[in-house]
Amino acid sequence: MKDIKLVVFDWDGTLLDSTQLIAKSIQQTCSHLSLPIPDDHQAKFVIGLGLMESLQHVVPTLKDSEIPQFIEVFRSYYLPQESQLSLFVGARELLDLLNNKNKIVAVATGKPRQGLNRSIKHNQLEGIFAFTRCADESRPKPHPEMLEYLMDVSGVYPHETLMIGDTTHDLQMAKNAKVKAVAVSYGAHSPTLLKEEPHLYMAPSVHELNCWINEML
Repeated sequence: MKDIKLVVFDWDGTLLDSTQLIAKSIQQTCSHLSLPIPDDHQAKFVIGLGLMESLQHVVPTLKDSEIPQFIEVFRSYYLPQESQLSLFVGARELLDLLNNKNKIVAVATGKPRQGLNRSIKHNQLEGIFAFTRCADESRPKPHPEMLEYLMDVSGVYPHETLMIGDTTHDLQMAKNAKVKAVAVSYGAHSPTLLKEEPHLYMAPSVHELNCWINEML
């Protein structure tokens, strides 16, 4: 593990404590539009996927012509509460630890670019990440394109890269990109789901993740 140079984080549910709000906003949107309301498991499962993939899973009956309205209603529920979201306790310290270890720190997220930039600014993380990549700039998870881009701009190889995420989409993306992965079980997907995909370690908290990284990297 000492040869790891690039550490890539997922955003929602891994660094930002946003899982509950995203899932609730999906459910409220479905209720508002008189669509079948997904349960918590279904609503959380799609977190991290691209927009179209999420909609195909959570509202498969939605017509293409109805997508703009769904997005508009979702934003009306999510955005007014977005400023209340914060990083998980210990996340900033973890990022500082990695930067102090001279690791390249990056983000690969299902969020659109505008949303990630807004969240980074709100949480005062400008300058923390060397590179970031969003779902509206690459093919979405679990396709490896986001990780391939981040490795390319960082000048590192797959064996020098570590992906950290809270969903099977993150772990599958890491597998497809042939990079090592660490799962965190405090986000969108349950430990049972996460165990289905290869990973080096599963952290039950940011504190445990911090300890593992401090020891291994």
